[in-house]
Amino acid sequence: MDLEVARTAMIDSQVRPNDVTDRRLIGAMTAVHRELFVPASRRTSAYADMAVETGTGRWLAAARDFSKLVSITALRPEDRVLDIAPGAGYSTAVLSRLAAHVVALEQDEAAAKALKDSLAAAGVAGADVVTGDLKAGAPGRGPFDVIFVNGAVEEVPAAWLAQLAEGGRLAVAVTEGTVGRARIYTASGGKTAWRTPFDTAIPALPGFAKSAEFRL
Repeated sequence: MDLEVARTAMIDSQVRPNDVTDRRLIGAMTAVHRELFVPASRRTSAYADMAVETGTGRWLAAARDFSKLVSITALRPEDRVLDIAPGAGYSTAVLSRLAAHVVALEQDEAAAKALKDSLAAAGVAGADVVTGDLKAGAPGRGPFDVIFVNGAVEEVPAAWLAQLAEGGRLAVAVTEGTVGRARIYTASGGKTAWRTPFDTAIPALPGFAKSAEFRL
């Protein structure tokens, strides 16, 4: 399999036709080799129009979903980014090419070490890997201009919204029943507002199911 050809085909068939026109983003996705961020046994699937599991509870999102979710953040070169649950680090690698600095948050030391090793092997610079409760974000490293979440959640933690800088954006897939929808939250004047620009099939992020409601 010619991976260079596959990467170009992914951009031409999965990214550009889905209203992703940001040249910087397209350039970053062209430069980053997706196959480096999936298990060796699944590298032939790296450019397929599908999500690929990279570890327990971690997924490489389909290029269409990933590119559209990044695109709606309107990333600027001066932005500080929090990348939540990046798994093997594909999102961190792409975001590092678009922003001034990326903080990649994983849930434990083992996951953080695997992420560091993966980023180092891919030659990714400009990112710090930190460990902590995903729901808590990285309050000691914020505020952030952009928070990017790798996985669908049923509830968006208030802690994430609290770590947005003025004008900051949070991009996340939210599961509503059986449907996944992208949400972009924007912080302004101490409040946040959100909109839903498109549906998405990004897989669920474990541990983010909605709390059970008590009813009489």
